[in-house]
Amino acid sequence: MGSPVPGPDGSGAHAPVAWSNLALRVVSAIVLAPLAVLAAYAGGVPFALFWGAAAIAVLWEWITLVSGPGHKVMFSSCAGAIAVATMVAWRSRPVVAVFLVGLGALSAAIFAADGRRAWVTGGILYAGAMVLAPMVLRADQDYGFLAMVLLFAIVWTTDILGYFAGRAFGGPKLWPAVSPKKTWSGAIAGTLGAMIVGAVLAHTVLAVSAIGLALISLLLSALAQLGDLFESWIKRRHGAKDASQLIPGHGGVMDRLDGFWAAALAGCLIGLLRGGFDGAAHGLLVW
Repeated sequence: MGSPVPGPDGSGAHAPVAWSNLALRVVSAIVLAPLAVLAAYAGGVPFALFWGAAAIAVLWEWITLVSGPGHKVMFSSCAGAIAVATMVAWRSRPVVAVFLVGLGALSAAIFAADGRRAWVTGGILYAGAMVLAPMVLRADQDYGFLAMVLLFAIVWTTDILGYFAGRAFGGPKLWPAVSPKKTWSGAIAGTLGAMIVGAVLAHTVLAVSAIGLALISLLLSALAQLGDLFESWIKRRHGAKDASQLIPGHGGVMDRLDGFWAAALAGCLIGLLRGGFDGAAHGLLVW
């Protein structure tokens, strides 16, 4: 990680805290990453439960962030819409699932306080995309699991290389008003790493165009970083450092999936445009 994190007097007094936080991040990642991959490999009910639970956790964090605690009725109605949409998507009815998320957004607008309707409605749309985009991609019998592997590889490579390259090389900040620690060097390293990983997967595992998938990886990596910045802006807008403390070392579920959410949504839309609902993963991967 480079030099110890300096304390207020520049002595490095906060270094043990920084190392402790990194250790928590590593342990949490070691636990959660295999679960995500196993759920993607299994597909079906385990996959739906994994991403449905993640989406509901994100919804709870979002509503608490923008409206504060004590909104049980509003959260319950919105979470119910997400849960039913997840079940419907699992039953291969994605269009109906999108419609149900829209009904949940309408419910959010009804129950939300004045001045918070747009924020709460945005939250259920955010959570709905969190669960439906992966499920639409995974529904492709031939390429669904491979599409999830690609998304994980892109987002994790971008995150890890961005973290360490930013600290190793430093330089100009990416958007200091929103995320003061992110640098252009980290962003570029993460994107280049994602392109390499995409090309390697295309050549060794997917047997598709390495150039095409490298370009897709570039786009999804860039969007993953924008998703990260978007979530940082929301937290800063509402005076919070983390979405919650559900994941040790990482903050909340929303903190961990902000980049994946953006990459998965973009990948799903690209796949739908090229392959339709029955072949969205094929449309994303095969160029």
